[in-house]
Amino acid sequence: MIIDTHVHASPYWYEPIETILDQMNRNDVDKAVLIQFRGQFDNDYLIECVRRFPGRFSATVVVDTRSEDAPQELERVASQGAEGVRIGPSVRSPGSDPLAIWRKAQELGLVVSCGLGNADDYASPEFEEITKEVPNLPIIIEHLGFIRMESKPPHTTYRRILGLSQYPNTYIKFHGLGENNARPDPFVQPFPFPNLAPCIEMAYDAFGATRMMWGSDFPPVAGREGYRNALRLPMEHVKFRSEEDKEWAFGRTAANLWKFAS
Repeated sequence: MIIDTHVHASPYWYEPIETILDQMNRNDVDKAVLIQFRGQFDNDYLIECVRRFPGRFSATVVVDTRSEDAPQELERVASQGAEGVRIGPSVRSPGSDPLAIWRKAQELGLVVSCGLGNADDYASPEFEEITKEVPNLPIIIEHLGFIRMESKPPHTTYRRILGLSQYPNTYIKFHGLGENNARPDPFVQPFPFPNLAPCIEMAYDAFGATRMMWGSDFPPVAGREGYRNALRLPMEHVKFRSEEDKEWAFGRTAANLWKFAS
């Protein structure tokens, strides 16, 4: 089973759900996690997609964490079927408890897809404290901690992010090779990245296959190597130690975290 843990869908921005379904069907991707995009607090479309296509999608929503009512709104959308929430690593709640939104996600049994930050946010002691404060909350670090192509030996910031693997509730999400490797000019075929950055392998060594997962980042990935290559190239070129580990990274880890309305 292949599960894409990072796609965006909307009638107002990016692409509608039918476009994502087409890509999934063309590339034998079984299920996908719909990740709400930055600043969009109306999650009705994602919930509707989950209901229209039973078993294919799970919704990870965004709520306005600046509002004191955010925990109540999260509880409301969870009751409608949301299985995850997207929270940035530097997000703190207003009011007496700065971790209120994180605690509510843990209480509701949700998954946090932790995005909308930068590498320094993930590497900070403050974010590490969050992972310790909510030990039963699965926290998934998106985009390899948003290191992009900034990480060069000795990878100091990235190694601090990878150090979060010591907490068993943390996971990491990797995407296509085009996110951390520059497109060559002139273009080289058939494999365009002759000097691969070791970002995914480093995450694999730190977290292990059972706490890492693939996500296409569709449709933004269309401006990089495209959906098919974002799946195919990591499958072919990331050095997993076994086929079982590859199965965990491309599907089984996600299947353990999201129910997909089953």
